[in-house]
Amino acid sequence: MFDPTPQPVVGLEIGTSKVCAVVGELNAGGGLSITGLGQARSRGVRKGEIVDTTAAAEDVRAALAEAEQMADVEIRSVYLGVTGAHLQSFNNRGRHNIPTHDREIMDDDVQDVVKNAKTFNLPADRHVIHVIRQHFIVDGQPGLINPVGMPGAHLEVDVHVIHGITTRLQRPIRVVKSLQIEVENIVFTGIASSLAVLTAQEKERGALVIDLGAGITDYVVYAEGIIRHTGTLAVGGDHVSNDLAYGLKVALGRAEALKCAHGGAVIGPEIKGRTLSLPSDHGLPERTLNLEHLRRIMAARFEEIFEIIAAELEAENLLDCLHAGVVLCGGGARVPGVDELAERIFGVPVALGRTRTISGLVATLDQPEFATGIGLVKFGSFQTPGLKSLRWAARLRQTLGSLGSVFRSI
Repeated sequence: MFDPTPQPVVGLEIGTSKVCAVVGELNAGGGLSITGLGQARSRGVRKGEIVDTTAAAEDVRAALAEAEQMADVEIRSVYLGVTGAHLQSFNNRGRHNIPTHDREIMDDDVQDVVKNAKTFNLPADRHVIHVIRQHFIVDGQPGLINPVGMPGAHLEVDVHVIHGITTRLQRPIRVVKSLQIEVENIVFTGIASSLAVLTAQEKERGALVIDLGAGITDYVVYAEGIIRHTGTLAVGGDHVSNDLAYGLKVALGRAEALKCAHGGAVIGPEIKGRTLSLPSDHGLPERTLNLEHLRRIMAARFEEIFEIIAAELEAENLLDCLHAGVVLCGGGARVPGVDELAERIFGVPVALGRTRTISGLVATLDQPEFATGIGLVKFGSFQTPGLKSLRWAARLRQTLGSLGSVFRSI
């Protein structure tokens, strides 16, 4: 029998700059409520991947403890976000012939064609993270969501596959398990972020989500309600700081401070000729920095990131699918003018990601850098049988028993 008691779902992001744990619960009305948040400065991660397991474990423990205290729960398992330059993706098609031409397609046929779509050759050192169903094709007719009950002789399905190097995916899993915490599932952080910031209508119209992290940039393209393309770039906010340190000839810590206090991704007329006084260390004379020069350095790096993504989408014939525009999230989305720069490069409206489908700690969490953590909780709510039952029951009550629209978990 289903237990109606709300069950906590925890999303854990072990990022380059911070470790973030988010606790969520599905309430009686079927809505997701965030009840806890824990953060810790990340010391053992570089470019989205763990390089120091001891430091990473300490930071994860601290973030989980804070989230437990705020939510007043005991965390026993998490949905773990993963990323890294080693992640790759591709689209694959499965095919299945209906044995008898005059019968309708059945559930068994769907299971067979999906199984065939999951049959592909990968190097032995790689692990499949996601196989995401896109759409079905019946006798050459594409774009079908559910072919069951349709007459047909040939059934096909397209899927999107995301995979990574097994040993590099095992590192964060082992860090979490070393704390006696189970990993329910691993989730590509780009998908998690998109779940947090996109509405069903935006997915249908076509949208690009770019998560500008400290060490890596993830991106996901939706069109017609399905994921069409995903990718990662081993470039993020830390590279902007490195560029400033080199270009301005200052220490990295000071470059980071200048980025946060005076940074921007566009050069407007208001900064023409403006300078900054920079106290020197060790008794040396005070320096003067040109603010326009600082902004140009930052703009060049963000422009490079956006142009690489735009070029890849153009090669995949996806640039014209972005009718709902581009949504930016991650800490890099806070940089003034980064949305304006992205709009100029992609040629579509650009917005900062907002988590509009949650309740609870909204004021705290409605920030672009928390999109991944919230998205991991949403992903977990789709996977947890009890929560799915509660959500479905709530929807049935709201619609008085009508079937409503087809639910897509991703």
